[in-house]
Amino acid sequence: MSVRETPSPTPSPSRTETKRERTAAMPARIYRHPDSQVLDWVRAHSGDPRHAVIASRIAEQPAAVWFAEYAPETLTARVAAVTSGGAAQGRVPVLVPYAIPGRDCGGHSQGGAPDLDAYDAWIDRFAAGLGSGEVIVVLEPDSVAQAECLSAGERADRFASLARAGRVLKEANPRARVYFDAGHSGWNAPGKQAAWLRQAGAASPESSDGIFSNVSNFHTTADEVAYDRRVLDVLGGPAGLGAVIDTSRNGNGAPADGQWCDPAGRKLGRTPTLSTGEARIDAYLWVKLPGESDGCKGRPGTFTASYAYDLASS
Repeated sequence: MSVRETPSPTPSPSRTETKRERTAAMPARIYRHPDSQVLDWVRAHSGDPRHAVIASRIAEQPAAVWFAEYAPETLTARVAAVTSGGAAQGRVPVLVPYAIPGRDCGGHSQGGAPDLDAYDAWIDRFAAGLGSGEVIVVLEPDSVAQAECLSAGERADRFASLARAGRVLKEANPRARVYFDAGHSGWNAPGKQAAWLRQAGAASPESSDGIFSNVSNFHTTADEVAYDRRVLDVLGGPAGLGAVIDTSRNGNGAPADGQWCDPAGRKLGRTPTLSTGEARIDAYLWVKLPGESDGCKGRPGTFTASYAYDLASS
């Protein structure tokens, strides 16, 4: 596949101003979708001694909804079910498209669309379900930070598809806020990550509202705030670009040994909010639902009650 053209990162003043107006008008609460593995467990295990802790500390919190199955024929309806539910309550859904080809470099969470042309069509179907309300899109975790496993040509093609995805999502719903993968503070240096993000369209208001970090990881919120600001400074683009941070499991920070797959001794982080009080930090989100395995305590993405209880009771 030939290298695709990426959009110019130079913002237009009118689009920058529009973005600022959308930020100011965003509702204050995040949507909790009623269909999740933790809620299924809570409903089915009322007599379990761990029930009260998991129900109150995890199941009651709003979390992102992942779309990790390729399944294009049902995608639009599945996305619409979430966005319409959020709109009905006046709350903001958080959606995670996770189907980039070569996902996870063939690791625990491998899968995705068969190729980038299929992925582009999948994103079109995803965008068709976004509706017209406020929505946050956490676009393809690891897709930028983990791109080292690709050749230079493959990387350029992926970044072009990501830039296209951002444009398609924002054209479909101008109130959608799209964030691009910045990895986390223990991964790539800010300059390297920002250069890749720029190629992927993250500096262009036509594609992007900023970056996300710490998805499915454990680095402290303070470390992520500092890292994200450094990445944004190097990235450039309009002043309105911000960052969202996954705080679902970072209450104890990252393990000293660098273990990332369901490590012991972690705990829940800050509860999800769209009001962080931190400059350029748009939200703290629970992107990775606590208790859903990274692939060591269970199959990737499956809920494990013992793991959830350990996180919630620490």
